[in-house]
Amino acid sequence: MANINGSEINASGKTVYEYLIENNYTPARVAVELNGEILSKTKFNDTIINENDTLEIVGFVGGG
Repeated sequence: MANINGSEINASGKTVYEYLIENNYTPARVAVELNGEILSKTKFNDTIINENDTLEIVGFVGGG
């Protein structure tokens, strides 16, 4: 299990990109922090979520 936005989720073995798509995030419109470090968007496809990882996903919202 990984801790994603404060919830224990079985996402181990998936890439960050796969997790984002499966959960209706638009990868271009989010920032991901993995274990306390900001993850570059260029690494979303190559970064595997591991057991006990902590992710925070923040979405950008436009408006005015």
